[in-house]
Amino acid sequence: MGKRQIGEMQPFEFIVTLIIADLACVPMADVSIPLIYGIVAVVTLFGLHQLLSLIEQMGGFAKKVISGKPSVVINKNGVDLYELKRNNMGVEDLIESMRSAGYFAFDELDYAIFESNGKLSALKSQNSQESQSVPLLIVNDGNIHNSNLKLVNLDKSRVTDFLKSKGKSLKNTEVLTVDGKGKAYLKMKNSPFEISEFPLPQGVQW
Repeated sequence: MGKRQIGEMQPFEFIVTLIIADLACVPMADVSIPLIYGIVAVVTLFGLHQLLSLIEQMGGFAKKVISGKPSVVINKNGVDLYELKRNNMGVEDLIESMRSAGYFAFDELDYAIFESNGKLSALKSQNSQESQSVPLLIVNDGNIHNSNLKLVNLDKSRVTDFLKSKGKSLKNTEVLTVDGKGKAYLKMKNSPFEISEFPLPQGVQW
């Protein structure tokens, strides 16, 4: 299901919680089933949970198998689409998690890490300034985000012309965001991100 659905719990804790809830309600809903059946099943799962917890405390490979490992989704080179996809996430999911943590622009962070419990940990860049407007996702993994273009009265040709002026192609563009001041965050495949100015039409800002 990916880390963003798990929330505060570890993966195996989430699964055990669902199974216990299901096992506990069966004997209560069906009077023909002895209550002891439900109790034995719940106690067995509790014992299994404790066993897994002990194994996890051993660390190393066992901990990675049971609870997973943190994923660095933003590094010095920019957004890491491979790590996002490996965790069943997309750029929009990352943007949502960043907003919850109080960050709006990718260049505000040197590192962003999704912990094994689904929380986002961020290291703010000392060289960045806080965004004065909300950056909009314009290109996501080679695809233009049409709804965001319409939101600010931009068209596809302006995006492709901007990329051509940089010697880039839409196909190789992993992430492009633009804020209301025209600041563009551009991340190409196998290249570090770069910050440049996007030519907004006169009178267009947000």
